[in-house]
Amino acid sequence: MSNEEINNTEVKETNVKKANVGDMIEVKKGQFKGIKGEVLVVRENSVIIKIGMNEKTGEPIKTVVNHKNYKKIKG
Repeated sequence: MSNEEINNTEVKETNVKKANVGDMIEVKKGQFKGIKGEVLVVRENSVIIKIGMNEKTGEPIKTVVNHKNYKKIKG
């Protein structure tokens, strides 16, 4: 492959505004659409959020959301 071909196949980074740990977000797409949660972990392509607590065990209910599928809640 020539250098020109290699440059054309590189992945271009998009300007997705990522949430930070502790931010509140609202899920825009998927099974949990409309659910609000607190960001626990930020990954390269997604975040792990806490969406509630299990009343029986006291453990947090968590889910993974892609950066494209949520919006930050101001506040």
